Amino acid sequence: MSDALKHECGIAQLRLLKPLEYYKEKYGTAFYGVNKMYLMMEKQHNRGQDGAGFASIKLNTQPGDRYISRVRSNAAQPIQDIFAQINARINDEIKEHPEYADDVALQKKHIPYLGELFLGHVRYGTFGKNSVESVHPFLRQNNWMHRNLIVAGNFNMTNVHQLFNNLVELGQHPKEKADTVTVMEKIGHFLDDEVRKLYKKLKTEGYSKVEASPLIAEQLKIGKILKKSAKNWDGGYAMAGLLGHGDSFVLRDPAGIRPCYYYCDDEVVVVASERPVIQTVFNVEFDKVKELPPGHAIITKKNGNVRIKQILEPLERKACSFERIYFSRGSDSEIYRERKMLGKLLMPEVLKAIDHDTVNTVFSFIPNTAETSFYGMVEAAQDELNKQKNDTILAEKETLTDARLQEILNHRLRTEKIAIKDAKLRTFITEDSSRDDLVAHVYDVTYGVVKPEDNLVIIDDSIVRGTTLKKSILKMLDRTKPKKIVVVSSAPQIRYPDCYGIDMARLENLVAFQAALELLKETNQYQIVDEVYEKCRQQVELDDRDVKNFVKEIYAPFTNEQISDKIAELLSNDTIKAEVKIIFQTVENLHKACPQNLGDWYFTGNYPTFGGNRVVNRAFINFYEGSTDRAY
Repeated sequence: MSDALKHECGIAQLRLLKPLEYYKEKYGTAFYGVNKMYLMMEKQHNRGQDGAGFASIKLNTQPGDRYISRVRSNAAQPIQDIFAQINARINDEIKEHPEYADDVALQKKHIPYLGELFLGHVRYGTFGKNSVESVHPFLRQNNWMHRNLIVAGNFNMTNVHQLFNNLVELGQHPKEKADTVTVMEKIGHFLDDEVRKLYKKLKTEGYSKVEASPLIAEQLKIGKILKKSAKNWDGGYAMAGLLGHGDSFVLRDPAGIRPCYYYCDDEVVVVASERPVIQTVFNVEFDKVKELPPGHAIITKKNGNVRIKQILEPLERKACSFERIYFSRGSDSEIYRERKMLGKLLMPEVLKAIDHDTVNTVFSFIPNTAETSFYGMVEAAQDELNKQKNDTILAEKETLTDARLQEILNHRLRTEKIAIKDAKLRTFITEDSSRDDLVAHVYDVTYGVVKPEDNLVIIDDSIVRGTTLKKSILKMLDRTKPKKIVVVSSAPQIRYPDCYGIDMARLENLVAFQAALELLKETNQYQIVDEVYEKCRQQVELDDRDVKNFVKEIYAPFTNEQISDKIAELLSNDTIKAEVKIIFQTVENLHKACPQNLGDWYFTGNYPTFGGNRVVNRAFINFYEGSTDRAY
């Protein structure tokens, strides 16, 4: 993707179902779980690069023995930093106590991070929060083992202010309004309440506190706690938690916005944000890794019993389509096919843009996530080329010579690697004062393969702000001196902010919104902006269920093509000599390519939860009033 987009995070949860001695015997190490967690987190590096955290729990420890370990990092390479710290602690312990080396019981008792239950998290911070205190997992500590709670999630709540106020009404004093803290305290409140009720019941049955403790662990109903906790959550989430005594859970939002997959056998229960992570790390087949249904939780009790339980009534499935377009690893077989289809479905519009001239057209892509869509586009272009060959042969069959036939058959599609991304340069660009000149050189091009009579078709997976296109890519592509540059987006026009975990919360930053505003000015319809502002203002005090997305009216007067052409105009300037055309995927074709992931609110404004409409209206109010406040 040419525009740097950030995703909230990825999760990895692992429960070992056998004693640690089993893994030592079978796999040669009692640190089997730690090693697998490293691999799962590293395989999800694409989902977070500015923070990572790891927590572990030892089961069945004696009082006085440490059973929870946690490490977090916001270093430049946080995953490597975390596991370097873990390795150093392990090696120091074994070096100081050589007797631990081959004794699993002593290792478990004395060495931190070695346990049976693990939770890992990789994240991108949003809104500038990148302190280590903001890195998951979060820990809620208590002397009662059952009340220790570790939480990490891939999520964003639209109604964090309401959730915060609910906690205050319960008599709590949360330390901040961050949605992670708010969610953890909500779960913690009902966890405390359930533990108290169970203890009270067991006490009346004659059990002492010591005797009651293991019975509380056995009888604790995680599903009941989650149902009460999540009752008023509005957002997209895959929420993972560990309890000190050994229960664990992962809960997915009712619309299935955020992804979540799991795998179970007689050795492990594993949950992650992406299917191929589990496939690769545990060497299992595609169909063995299941998707957690929306509104459901996978709950693993301390005794190893696993249950998939409905917690919330599922809504219409609106799984995030951006997962398929960009964020998830393309090694997932379904996602790979879908990305190819996204490229293939764009070909009819591309052919129109180049007047079906495949002879004088070079096809390429913007690295790296658009590469798969490029393959799909090229396959469709090859089909068109074969049709052209066939039509030419049929048209010339009466006069066709061997030489002419060979000339027709020798025609090949011209595919080249034109854009080259300098990743090292990008990480260097941090200061606004000299950013523009440096951004212009983030991409380089391959010279000498494009002729002046050529069209240059280049596919990107999406165009959000268009900043890098404008300041770097188009200028660099123009240096190859093509007749026409056709930029193709495998995603539709991004018109609305996201509020479920992707870092695009401000309307005015979206180039499609900028284009619509320019068209309103040019057509003397800019009063629509004032009208939408008033309508948004009138909804501020309404219940979320009654709020409508009036920002749609900004785009309503114009066709998709009008907005696309205006975007092309905004992103190019007089210094670019080639004609510039921008083609976007249609929403209809997006749904055709990704039929199970219909979450398209950033393109259509059709938000899957009530809070989405409130957020988009607040984002518009902020734009109109010149405020940089967060819309949720």
